[in-house]
Amino acid sequence: MKQYINNLSHSFSSMFLSLVMWREKHVKERTFVMILAFFTGILCGFAALIFKWLIHYISSTLLLNIDTTGANYMYLIYPLVGIVIVSLYVRYVVRDHISHGVTRVLYAISQNKSRLKAHNCYTSVVASSITIGFGGSVGAEGPIVYTGAAIGSNLGQAFRLSPRLLMLLVGCGAAAGLSGIFKAPLAGALFTLEVLMIDLTTVSVMPLLISSITAATVAYVFTGYDVEFFFTQSEYFLPARIPYAVALGVLCGFVSLYLIRVINMMEGFYSSIKNTWIRAVTGGAILAILIFIFPPLYGEGYDVITLMINGDAGSALNGSFFYNDRNTAWVISLYVLGLTLAKAFATSSTNGAGGVGGTFAPALHVGSMAGFCFAFTLNQLGFDIDLSVKNFALMGMAGVMSGVMHAPLMSIFLTAELTGGYELFLPLLIVSTISYGTIKIFEPYSIYAIRLAKRGELLTHHKDKSVLRLLKINSVIENDFMPVTPDMNLKSMVEVISKSNRNLFPVLDDQQKLVGVVLLDDIRNIMFRPDLYKRMFVSKFMSMPPATIRIGDAMEEVMKTFDRTGAWNLPVVDEEDRYVGFVSKSKIFNSYRRVLRHYSED
Repeated sequence: MKQYINNLSHSFSSMFLSLVMWREKHVKERTFVMILAFFTGILCGFAALIFKWLIHYISSTLLLNIDTTGANYMYLIYPLVGIVIVSLYVRYVVRDHISHGVTRVLYAISQNKSRLKAHNCYTSVVASSITIGFGGSVGAEGPIVYTGAAIGSNLGQAFRLSPRLLMLLVGCGAAAGLSGIFKAPLAGALFTLEVLMIDLTTVSVMPLLISSITAATVAYVFTGYDVEFFFTQSEYFLPARIPYAVALGVLCGFVSLYLIRVINMMEGFYSSIKNTWIRAVTGGAILAILIFIFPPLYGEGYDVITLMINGDAGSALNGSFFYNDRNTAWVISLYVLGLTLAKAFATSSTNGAGGVGGTFAPALHVGSMAGFCFAFTLNQLGFDIDLSVKNFALMGMAGVMSGVMHAPLMSIFLTAELTGGYELFLPLLIVSTISYGTIKIFEPYSIYAIRLAKRGELLTHHKDKSVLRLLKINSVIENDFMPVTPDMNLKSMVEVISKSNRNLFPVLDDQQKLVGVVLLDDIRNIMFRPDLYKRMFVSKFMSMPPATIRIGDAMEEVMKTFDRTGAWNLPVVDEEDRYVGFVSKSKIFNSYRRVLRHYSED
C-alpha cells in the first residue's frame, strides 16, 4: 500500500511538472497570472465561507442559553478556555507563529520574496475560529487575509513564478480574502494597494480586480446579496453638519492613535511574560473579566456595530449588569464610552495571550461606538443641534479604520460596501481624510506596519527605500581585498600589491580586527624606493577608514554613511569588530538596479 501511494505521488509530481513546463512554453506570463488570480479568488471565497460558518457555529452553540436580562458568568469561562485551546493548537500542532496575519504578509513581501508556508492556507482559519467563537475580541479579517495571501503564494510557488509575480499573487489572495469575508470587492483591492503597498500598475490592476470580484461573487452566490451590516438611511446628511464631521474626523484620529498605542503597549507587556501558560491565563483572565463587564466585547462584535449604526445603543446593554438602565441616556453614553476604551485592552489581551485574530473588526467596532458617542453626547448636552447618531456611527467606522489602517480610500469604500451607505459618501470622505491626516502627525505607520518599520523591514511605495530594504548587506560584501598586518614592511607590502587587482588593503591585527586601511595612492610616492623597503612599516603609512559598516546595518543606513563620508568603499566588521569585507557604491548600485528591474517590471 505504501509503495502504491509513493508511486501515485511520483506519477502526480511528474504530470504536474509536465504541466508547468507546457505552461511556460505555451501560455503567456500575464495571461497565466490572471488565470491564477481567478482560481485564487475562488479558493479564497470558499475559505471565507468556511471561516464564517465555523465562527458562527462555535459562538452560537456556546451562547445558545445566554440570558439577555442580566449578567452571565459563563463569560468568565469561555474566553479563557478558548485562549488555552488555541495556545495548545499553535504550540503542539502548528508549531509556528501565525498571529498578526497582515504583519506577517507584509514581512513575507518585504523580506521573504513573498513566500508563505503551505500550512498558512488553513491554520489561521482554525485557530481564529476557536479564538473568536469562544469570545476572543478580535476580527476574522486578519487571519483570512493571511490565509488568502498564503493561497496565492503557494499557487505561484507551485508554478515556479518569479518573486515579482509571487508578490502580485499574494496581493490577489489578500484582496480576495477580505472581499470574500466582507463581500466588498473594491475594498479588497484597495486594501492590497494601501495597506500591503502593492504598486498600482497595468500588470497588477486586472489580477487584483479579478481575484477580489471572484471571491465576492462566491460569497454572494452562497449567502445572498445582503450587505454585512443592515443600515437604513432615514436621516440625510445636511451641509450644516459638515463642521461636526470635521470634528469627528479629528476625534477619530486621536481614537485611532489610542487604539494603536494601547494595543502595542499591552502586546509588549504580554511579550515580556516568557511562560506560555502564564501568558495565556493572564491574558485570558483579563479578557474574560472585560467581557463579563462589557458583553459586546465578545467575539467580533458585529451585532453591536449593527445596533450603533441603527441608533439602538440601549440594546448593547443586554446581558450585562446595566440591563435595567438600558433606557437611561447618561448610562448609555458612559457605557458606550467604556466599551470604546475597553476594546483596545480586550483585543490586545486576546492576541497577546495567544489567540489569533485581526484588528479590522475592533477598528470598525471602536469607530461605530466613537461616532455614536460623539453625536449622542452632543445631543444630550442641550445644544440646539440634532445630529443623526446613526450617520455619525457609520462615519466613525470609516474614520477609525482610516486612522488605524492608514488607508482612507479603503475605509471609505469598505464602510459603504459593508452597509450600503453610499448616500453618506461626502461625510465619509471628510471624516476618513481628516482622521488619516490627524494620526499621520503622531504615527507615520499603520498598526500592521509599525512593527516592521521599527526593525527596518518594511516595503513601502517609496521605490528607493523599498528596493534598499530588499537588499541585504551580506549580498553586497566583497571579499577579494588582500589583508596586511601593521608590522609588515614596505617590501612585503609591495609584494602584496603586485598580486592584487585592488588599490585598497585592510590592515588586520592578530585577532583579525580591523585597525586601519592602506590606500595605494597614499604610498605611490614611496613604493618604488628600495631604500625604504626595510625601514618603512604598514603601521606608519596606514590610515583609518572614514567609517565602518556593521554586518547588521540596514541598507538605508549604509547609504547614509556613504553620503556622509563621500567614500567609495567602506569596510564591514562584525559585532566584535572583526573584519568581514568591503562594500562599494558600485556594487550596491548594480544590485539596486537589478532588484528594481526585477520587482518593477511592468
